[in-house]
Amino acid sequence: MRTRWYFQTIKYLLLALFTFIFVYPIFLMFSSSFKTNIEIFTTPLSLPKSFSFENFIEVWDVVNFSNYIWNSIIVSSASVFIVLFVSSLAGFYLARYPFKWNTAILLFFMIGLMLPMKLAVIPLYMMMMKLGLLDTLFSLIFIYVAGGIPFAVFLFYGFFRTVPKALEDSARLDGCNEFQIYYKIVLPLMKPAISIVGIVNLINVWNDFFYPLIFIRTDSLSTIPLGMLTLFGEYDTEWNLLFAGLSLSALPMIVAFLFASRQFMEGLTEGAVK
Repeated sequence: MRTRWYFQTIKYLLLALFTFIFVYPIFLMFSSSFKTNIEIFTTPLSLPKSFSFENFIEVWDVVNFSNYIWNSIIVSSASVFIVLFVSSLAGFYLARYPFKWNTAILLFFMIGLMLPMKLAVIPLYMMMMKLGLLDTLFSLIFIYVAGGIPFAVFLFYGFFRTVPKALEDSARLDGCNEFQIYYKIVLPLMKPAISIVGIVNLINVWNDFFYPLIFIRTDSLSTIPLGMLTLFGEYDTEWNLLFAGLSLSALPMIVAFLFASRQFMEGLTEGAVK
């Protein structure tokens, strides 16, 4: 009994240590967003002397942060929705309707997981220029959709294969067509997979700095990571405004993960349970 208590204590101490390591930087970011620039340099690890929202107001109004966050919402929501819709349809078809090129198409999507898209940035740039999509949000949406589909199809394919075919046969007997079986019967059972694909793609798109830097030139079309670059001056950096902007940009991700965390964890452990 004493040995078991000893190991339990060590386990909780390790969990508390790792929780502190992961949570403290986030806490430090939020606390620094309420400080002045001088406070950040003089007492970087202490709590702010006063909780004022002046930094957030200045970032929102002066730095045009509202425009950056709106662009990020448009690009992220459109990209994630298209990835979920197209990939779920493709995964359902590949898992339920075997045909001659079934394996080859699935392999094609898996190759997309192995090749990083950043290697093709020059051909992508030339393609967007010929299509007249440079310096538009559509260029970012197309790239994020193309980059997110391979992983999503691979994940949906595995989940769809675990759904009993008897459910689909029963729906056909009730008069459902194939598309109704997809969105009325099968898709509601895919909440864990949808949560995983949605969160992973949302985080990648929301935090991406590389593609907006390459394809966006106009400041009014910048997303949050690219817009934050304006806070870095040549000789000085407004760290208090930077931390306020980072806190505002992190809040939607935290809220989204809290809402989808249960389904996300169920999706991660689905394979282990089965």
